Amino acid sequence: MGPVNWIAVFAAAIAAGALAFAWFGPLFGREKKRKVSAGRVMTRSRPERIAALSALLLLLTATMLGHMFARTGSETLAAKPWLYFMMSGGLAVAFVIPALWISFSHIRVPTRVALIDAGYWLVAYLGMGLVFYLLS
Repeated sequence: MGPVNWIAVFAAAIAAGALAFAWFGPLFGREKKRKVSAGRVMTRSRPERIAALSALLLLLTATMLGHMFARTGSETLAAKPWLYFMMSGGLAVAFVIPALWISFSHIRVPTRVALIDAGYWLVAYLGMGLVFYLLS
């Protein structure tokens, strides 16, 4: 196992956070309230708390990606650079998005909202893979 690239870990978390601001802001943030189920609306009462929690969890995600890439090894990743995207995107497609959809199906989140959220996680994970690739 090689060393974890901590600069890439922090840069990947920052990149995913910046993408979240754009994704849920100007791109898909037209709705101020997100419907959770019929008759209920979930609003953000304290956006700074959600931003802090999101930053912490994105850092955890980036740390796990950094550990995964360190376990794979720099020689393997240099010989097969597509692994950055295959591994990071694969995590999003095989674990994160299905978990999100299972959770959303229980609380009846509209398909449009679920697709927007799933799209963010796929692009965020691929973006984090790109950061690790660029900083390797």
